[in-house]
Amino acid sequence: MMKKLDKLKKDYKDTEIPPELGDIVNASIQKAKASRKKRPALKQWTLGAAAAAALFIGSINMSPSFAQAMANVPVLGAFVNVLTVQQLTVDKETYQADISTPAIDGLADKELQAALNNKYIKENKALFEQFEQDVAEMEKSGDGHLGVMAGYEIKTDTDQLLSIARYEVNIVGSSSTIMTYDTIDKENSILITLPSLFKDKSYVDALSSYILGEMTQQMTTDENIVYFLKDESQEGFEKIRSDQDFYITADNKLVISFQKYEVAPGSMGIVTFEIPTDVLDGHLVSDTYIK
Repeated sequence: MMKKLDKLKKDYKDTEIPPELGDIVNASIQKAKASRKKRPALKQWTLGAAAAAALFIGSINMSPSFAQAMANVPVLGAFVNVLTVQQLTVDKETYQADISTPAIDGLADKELQAALNNKYIKENKALFEQFEQDVAEMEKSGDGHLGVMAGYEIKTDTDQLLSIARYEVNIVGSSSTIMTYDTIDKENSILITLPSLFKDKSYVDALSSYILGEMTQQMTTDENIVYFLKDESQEGFEKIRSDQDFYITADNKLVISFQKYEVAPGSMGIVTFEIPTDVLDGHLVSDTYIK
């Protein structure tokens, strides 16, 4: 086990996204990028500026709480583990960052495993670099408050499926949250996409119709619930994207997820809808994942 963790740490420090693996997760990376505001090009990853900002790096081999942390590593099926490969923390009076990077270990398909882990590393490096740049600009002006948090939670951990939700919270006055998901068939080492679950694109209309009905029903029964729905006078939700954010629950139900502000006011946060399986009758490729 320690040899595997040593390798993960080395991969984190030396990571370079292999071009031949790009196609495997390119769609996921593009979707995550599209959810963020456009940002300037990032400088080469360094820890120099971070050290000046009292950066604490707790790695899986160096953290004093490593033994306790490893005791809490979730075992997700026969030999598939998810662990925190790096923790980046800054704690100053007006600037805080707490960024946790997950790594998957134990998938039979090592290329898929490496591609996912490299994606997590790359995105969190970019997030921290942007934090450094934003802090530097604020310090020049002598004013500003900034907080960034990123981490993950395991939504599903059956023998068959692993669903990881990764979140990014930016706090500048008010907060914004981005949530992305990866759902993996652990038995067959397959990264499951939403289109791959269905026979054709008709699922978009089927899911959208159900979700629109749920939104309308919720607003009718609770005046505190508000959704942005498209009508003659305003833009709003009409249908899901074909690659809408989703995950699969432990009891094999499909959950569709919307980002904060995507279909509702920020006060409602991340909005999710669990889809009854009978809504998907005739659309699913099989009942392997959704039942």
